[in-house]
Amino acid sequence: MTDQTAVQTTLPKIGDKAPYFEAVTTHGKKTLDDYKGKWLILFSHPADFTPVCTTEFMAFQEIYPELKKRNVELLGLSVDSVYSHIAWVRNIKERTGVQIEFPIIADLDMKVAHAYGMIMPQQSSTEAVRAVFFIDPEQVIRAIIYYPMSAGRNMDEILRLIDSLQTTDKYGTPTPANWRPGQAVIVPPPRTVEDAEKRVQEKDLEIVDWYLSKKNVNA
Repeated sequence: MTDQTAVQTTLPKIGDKAPYFEAVTTHGKKTLDDYKGKWLILFSHPADFTPVCTTEFMAFQEIYPELKKRNVELLGLSVDSVYSHIAWVRNIKERTGVQIEFPIIADLDMKVAHAYGMIMPQQSSTEAVRAVFFIDPEQVIRAIIYYPMSAGRNMDEILRLIDSLQTTDKYGTPTPANWRPGQAVIVPPPRTVEDAEKRVQEKDLEIVDWYLSKKNVNA
């Protein structure tokens, strides 16, 4: 017999419009529209006053100035209350000297968490996993990363992925594995036999073969 009380968890996809939200945060009420025209990294964590989450928030704060240089805002989320968030942020500052400058959604009714597929029932029905959504200025989801509760996130990869997305938007070129700003990007492969023959003759590219070529851009 089906449990009629079960909540269906949606899983937004890359390329979808980001689900709209209105939420109470540590910086007052926030809506998705507040971030229109900017990139937004929306991320969830299981609970306040927990060790892995505390290290993550300190790490997110460390890269926050670099993100702002890239027109990126941060927005955290858990199912704790706004009072818990405030107490936790104050505790982090008191114990470590780190001031958390970005807002945190108090998602007690789990509306935002369910809209973004942040609740994984196999992990927990009351805590969010470590999800990261990269939302562009047009409010389209461009990338999604999920981590289990047991693994803290890698901030270098979050910065690297933002740089890759913005470089692709600027130059129309994908980036290779382990790419970093300043390194060569991928030239989209030719689509005809004639263009493939021309490609291998080009002198200003780093050519491995007709389908795999790189070029330098001012990224």
